[in-house]
Amino acid sequence: MEVNGSTITDELSPAAARTPSRDGQARRHRLLGVRRTGIVLKPSNGRVVIRPFEPTDEKRFERIIARVLSLSESEVDALIADVMQEFHGRHLKTRDFFLHRFQQVKQYLLTDQHLSENRRMLIGSYFTQEYSLESAALFNPSMVWHPDQSDLPPGARRFLLSLRATGEGHISSITFRSGTIGAENHIRMDEPTRYVTAPELVPNTLYEKTLFFRKLVELNVDGPFAEQVLATLNEQFTLEELQQAIRRGLHQSRPRHHELQPVVQGMLTLARSNYEIRYSPEQHISERIIFPSSPTEANGIEDARFVQFTEDDGSIRYYATYTAFDGKVILPQILETDDFLRFKISTLNGPEVRNKGFALFPRKVRGMYAMLSRQDNENIYLMYSDMLHFWYTKELIAKPTSAWEFVQIGNCGSPIETEAGWLVLTHGVGPMRKYALGAFLLDLEDPSRVIGRLDVPLLEPDANEREGYVPNVVYSCGGVLHNRELIIPYAMSDYASTFATVSLDEVLGAMVRE
Repeated sequence: MEVNGSTITDELSPAAARTPSRDGQARRHRLLGVRRTGIVLKPSNGRVVIRPFEPTDEKRFERIIARVLSLSESEVDALIADVMQEFHGRHLKTRDFFLHRFQQVKQYLLTDQHLSENRRMLIGSYFTQEYSLESAALFNPSMVWHPDQSDLPPGARRFLLSLRATGEGHISSITFRSGTIGAENHIRMDEPTRYVTAPELVPNTLYEKTLFFRKLVELNVDGPFAEQVLATLNEQFTLEELQQAIRRGLHQSRPRHHELQPVVQGMLTLARSNYEIRYSPEQHISERIIFPSSPTEANGIEDARFVQFTEDDGSIRYYATYTAFDGKVILPQILETDDFLRFKISTLNGPEVRNKGFALFPRKVRGMYAMLSRQDNENIYLMYSDMLHFWYTKELIAKPTSAWEFVQIGNCGSPIETEAGWLVLTHGVGPMRKYALGAFLLDLEDPSRVIGRLDVPLLEPDANEREGYVPNVVYSCGGVLHNRELIIPYAMSDYASTFATVSLDEVLGAMVRE
């Protein structure tokens, strides 16, 4: 059997060697029965999305449009026919995208003359390009249960898998796959469609004035001008309303335009970092792509950790923490959705929102939101907050302890609730910057207490997994529990992704109790 051209085989995990115990003496550990499924999800350079092409020089817009306007109508018809024939089968709604793109660049037209639809489409095509979103890598998977569990055989469950797709320029985005796990824990992947479609940005996203101002203070973008602008806005406002208020404020402060530009840019960047996107229901989950859409994401959206969150009233909502990267600064962000059709993207706020590796617990603990984090890039911390988007304190709960994690440890997704405690899959970095997966157990009522921990790796890269974009790495952003079996999706050396399974009881039984 093949998935995405990759042969599926079954193989057992390699034998574990020795690892130093805490007293410095080497001893033999009993093997955990981790089973590799052999399913491999490889990157495909054939999965392309159309996106805007933006010349860096505004004068080039005018020159390109002028050249198209110089063509006769018959030349326009022939050219757009060739473009549609070559690219229409590779994308959905190509005509609509070209016309929309024309609307975005028509400001560079020198006159208001009427243009035929074909000429408008042709102009739009000159400012459009294909992007191969996963040509370089398809890795760091996160797994949650699908919101639709209908029409399944007894004991089976449908899942969603998010993956970090990396293409040209090492720009990362979030892509999705789906599949089912049978009663006997057999994993079957759904075949992805050939199309990939960027989402529609939702117009007039609403911003909360109080939260917006608190984040401005945190970013050191506050001050008299910001306060003056916000004072003219309602408690909820849109990006367009913010832009209008800024224009009014600048008009009243004409001599200080240059001085106020950093504040203006900071306010607009923050607003554009909080946005919504949506897909239509007929789009298959594998066709949906969350591509960088804000200035803070210009160089990628990295390592989304999805979690199925149970609210206080029993309703289900999906959250994902991820890292936005603009080429210089990393910014932890959060997205939320009920149905994987409409997503709200927001910044995480507070003095402890730093670095990477945030992972939300799947429900409130002690009446508070709880989150794992790694602000110092080395240890694991626990955070509590009464507000999902604001985090002010942290508590150290786990340090690198075994030889295979002496460099650093981090979480591999959100904690999994079991009757024995909160099970946290981890990664540890050892000699030669080799990554291995591990696990520890937190007390259900007091997650600051580590009550059990594996002192040997749960999974290490084998001979088939150690070669890739970043060698000697296995890495996961979150697994699930099914029929007392841990299902762990993981990346192989930052190139492709696969799955492993292991008995929950065996993992718990192998833990050294604290």
